[in-house]
Amino acid sequence: MTLPRFGLGTFRLQGQTVIDSVTNALDLGYRAIDTAQIYGNEADIGAAIKNSGIATDSIYLTTKIWVDNLSRQALIPSLEQSLDKLGVNSVDLTLIHWPAPSNPVPLEVYMSALAEAKSLGLTKKIGVSNFNIELLKQAIDVVGAENIETNQIELSPYLQNRKLVNFMQQQGIKVTSYMTLAYGKALKDAVIQRIAEQNQQTPAQVILAWALAKGYAVIPSSTKRENLASNLQAQHITLSDEQMAQIDQLEANSREVNPEGLAPIWD
Repeated sequence: MTLPRFGLGTFRLQGQTVIDSVTNALDLGYRAIDTAQIYGNEADIGAAIKNSGIATDSIYLTTKIWVDNLSRQALIPSLEQSLDKLGVNSVDLTLIHWPAPSNPVPLEVYMSALAEAKSLGLTKKIGVSNFNIELLKQAIDVVGAENIETNQIELSPYLQNRKLVNFMQQQGIKVTSYMTLAYGKALKDAVIQRIAEQNQQTPAQVILAWALAKGYAVIPSSTKRENLASNLQAQHITLSDEQMAQIDQLEANSREVNPEGLAPIWD
């Protein structure tokens, strides 16, 4: 399966909240779910999938290796634990969650271990998250650009990451946008709201349609069934060139996520 353009994000959702979100999403037609070891919700997601009755091989599952598990000794066992929690024999995509420059494990070691996990059949594809251009170049040297499915990055109308996106597109590495709504801040933007009114759409639909039109994969989350359904319709929305340009002009290099010790020096 190729990387789906639209999936369900599960960051900060745990327990019954994530079970309900995944259950509703699958019922509405979502077939891609994004999680991570550090989210602490893989087992709940696995339970929701099992209870849905939908075959696991028709659901695209992504998880991410946490920084504590980057060593050669820890990475593969930690992924096996993730698979056990999710109730599957393999996931579709496994990412390095953060490059963590303060971590003593060299990039070459954890990228090689991730490639080994793929060769063992624990994951069908591999990739990275929160990598800058320099780190992507290093990862490419280890595993090859053709083996890096995506770089999952914070990307919104307020943080468009154009230099990084251009490099990724040149290398054939897909862009996955997280925090696409800028923690909800972009929903209140006057430009976004005006376009939404013009089109009789929600602000979230406008932003997601903008990102999809750029060729990015998106993974918005929601705990409300009506929002999950509404967001999904963004796949069928086409913004005008003028509306796309208006959103492009909102670039402000405004970053929501920048954890010390985990984040690289951004491009």
